Amino acid sequence: MKPSTRNWLRRSRWEPASMVLIGLGLVMLMQPWSLDIYSYSFAVLLAGVAGYTVAGKLP
Repeated sequence: MKPSTRNWLRRSRWEPASMVLIGLGLVMLMQPWSLDIYSYSFAVLLAGVAGYTVAGKLP
């Protein structure tokens, strides 16, 4: 791998981003104002969990 690719595929970058997605999905799930935001909350939460699972396998 090239050094720039190795730097891009680091757990230290992807785990915090995934945790932000999980938190955003939870906030979207619990808000009472918009049905549209609520309807996308599960997809955002699922993307965060899947990203966290994949990020756990990175170096």
